[in-house]
Amino acid sequence: MRKQELARQGRTLSKDGAFVNGKLTHEAFLSLAILTVITFLGNFTQLQLASALPTIVDEFHITLTTGQWLTSVFQLVMGVMVPLTGFLTKRFSTRQIVITSMAVFTLGSLLSWQSQTFALVLLGRILEAVGTGTMWPVLQITVFSIYPLAKRGMAMGTVGLAMSVAPAIGPTLGGWQTDANGWRSIFLTLSICGAVALLLSIFGLRNFGQRDTSVKADFFSVALSIFGFGGLMFGFTNIENFPITSFMTWPFMLVGLIGIIWFVLRQLHHDKPLLDLHVLRIKNFTVGTIIASMSFFAFSSVTVILPMYIQTDRGFSATMSGLVMLPGAIGTAIAQFFGGRLLDRWGARPVAMTGCSVLLLGTIAMSMIGANTWIGLVSICQFIRQIGMGFTLMPLTTWSLNNLAPKDVSAGSAVTNTARQIAGAVGAPILVILMETITALRHNAMGGGHSTQIAANIFGVQWALRISALICLGMVLLVYFGVRGNGAGSGRQMTRMLLRHMHIIHTDTPAVTASPAESKAQD
Repeated sequence: MRKQELARQGRTLSKDGAFVNGKLTHEAFLSLAILTVITFLGNFTQLQLASALPTIVDEFHITLTTGQWLTSVFQLVMGVMVPLTGFLTKRFSTRQIVITSMAVFTLGSLLSWQSQTFALVLLGRILEAVGTGTMWPVLQITVFSIYPLAKRGMAMGTVGLAMSVAPAIGPTLGGWQTDANGWRSIFLTLSICGAVALLLSIFGLRNFGQRDTSVKADFFSVALSIFGFGGLMFGFTNIENFPITSFMTWPFMLVGLIGIIWFVLRQLHHDKPLLDLHVLRIKNFTVGTIIASMSFFAFSSVTVILPMYIQTDRGFSATMSGLVMLPGAIGTAIAQFFGGRLLDRWGARPVAMTGCSVLLLGTIAMSMIGANTWIGLVSICQFIRQIGMGFTLMPLTTWSLNNLAPKDVSAGSAVTNTARQIAGAVGAPILVILMETITALRHNAMGGGHSTQIAANIFGVQWALRISALICLGMVLLVYFGVRGNGAGSGRQMTRMLLRHMHIIHTDTPAVTASPAESKAQD
């Protein structure tokens, strides 16, 4: 009886066996729910330490630039793991990937919980990132393998809540736990959650897709990506503590740059590349990937900068820091849920244009915060920003992957997720360094001294947010000029559909896909 149960759990669900009569079967729904919960856990973990960073920095007597590695290294390792997804999903079954990942994640959480040095806490975070780095790509590939094209926007908008809402909730609960029981309680909770996820994977998860045991990974490319992206980031983060001429900065940046160039060239010329960059030849896919990466760059930096402003400059607790960011999770949930459905009806262009514009306005408003700004206004601005993120990220990602052939979806998912994770990992240290540099210059200009430090800090935060707003402006322009063609839709189509539903005009609903003539004349 036990053998029959294990055999049933290991059975692979085909597309026809997972999606029947317009809905998921029970087994497919349960497995997709487990994958979504695990992806939620991974993204929840990613920024849960954001509100606890000031406490950790004080306890270990390290700089903020060093402390933010606890969030940046998570994104960096996930960015290194994502290219392996294409190989892993072909070589191993879904259950093998997920069960192993959750075991590594739980081990890392236990290590960070019991560590007495910053280095060991960082090592635990690296293991957590290794354990969760493949989860979102696996979920994404599973959705695209199950749902038909017309339903993908809705499906991605729903499961995408795991990626966008979790990072917003993480700082809130992390701040509350830090104030109530210390930052180590965060890792105790993650250890328990990891163990539960491991049990769910063992007893409830089914396999999707077919395995190919002959597939081999290019581990030299893995090494190049580690040295490339890791070296460049390490050099960047050391600029705050060492001059650029120091051996702690430029050699690492040089090695990183060489590693990245070598990695890209190897992928372009290798017969079976670790990361198939040839999908970037598809213009629409490339445009969507660039915009999504820019949004990660701008978003991740603010999630590090904002808690420092709330706690260090305004004197609020870590719990308050998390509560200020909590409404943003609600905003993302709303936008994420409806954004996917609007994508299926109107196309990517009007939805993404709305999202990028809202994100830009929210970031500009947040850049005006000062020493006496009502803390509720900061929360409102973050709510607006995350509404914009919800309407931007998932619709553009789904649209860009829809432009690929079915056989290239796995490669495209690996490329777009790698680009986003690297952008997020690099974005935080770059803007933190810019913020601290501007703060130092402002502090010196104000004559130095303890009395002017907070004013200088807030000045640095304001300019970091203004730089983030410029990135958002670039996103608006890219959507306006670059999101066109199949599945993009147009403002004209959206207006006609709205008027039709208001019974002002009565014509057939135009298709989402624009004609070549409409594509050129899109407003």
